[in-house]
Amino acid sequence: MREKIQEGKKAPDFSVKASNGEDISLSDYLGKNVVLYFYPKDNTPG
Repeated sequence: MREKIQEGKKAPDFSVKASNGEDISLSDYLGKNVVLYFYPKDNTPG
């Protein structure tokens, strides 16, 4: 089971593929303010 991240704590580094196909990592933004927003059921009706 994955551990939940607590508000105000550092997020673990992770990588994702951007819409342009480029791989980006959270660590690419080290030293900058970043807002992470996750929402369920992307690209689904309703």
